[in-house]
Amino acid sequence: MDGGRAAAVHQPAEEPVLSEQPDPADTPAAVPDRRPRTRLLLALASAVLVADLATKLVVVATIEPGADIRVLGGALYLTQLRNTGAAFSFAEGFTVLFTLVAAVVAVVIVRTARRLSSTGWAVTLGLVLGGALGNLIDRIFRDPGFLRGGVVDFLSVFGPDGRVFPVFNVADSAIVCGGVLGVLLALRGVEFDGSRPKDQPATRDVA
Repeated sequence: MDGGRAAAVHQPAEEPVLSEQPDPADTPAAVPDRRPRTRLLLALASAVLVADLATKLVVVATIEPGADIRVLGGALYLTQLRNTGAAFSFAEGFTVLFTLVAAVVAVVIVRTARRLSSTGWAVTLGLVLGGALGNLIDRIFRDPGFLRGGVVDFLSVFGPDGRVFPVFNVADSAIVCGGVLGVLLALRGVEFDGSRPKDQPATRDVA
């Protein structure tokens, strides 16, 4: 009996089994969310369009052409000007050309929306689409005629009549903000589906 007890006491303990840690390179990367962002794009475009049309209607109904209303201590002036050029009164005299360009941009964005999975790009294209449609409606329906209508501009910062900075509207602001955001996304390498180059699995040399 004593010998059996001694053997039991001196029996070496079993070594703990260490679980094998997976190679980080073999761990699959998180799969980006690929849900379409079409609704976000269209909702933002609709919001921009409604805001642009509503402010233009109010301006046309309440502010005389050429008038300057000083607000925010002179940081902003409200006026009413008609722009036949691009955003911020650029290249006036090319109304028909810019109208056709805006129409093409709108069609391309709508077609792209079906394969859009990036929230950032959805916001970008939503801003641009809403702004393009807002100014496009002015060019189609306002005087002096179809495709040649003058866009209503009414925001002049730091001085009246665009003396410091060209007069603009809500649509112009949305287009510029969308353009800047698009440049930032492109510089960061963000694709329309939300992926980036680093999201691609790295290839390893096989010995």
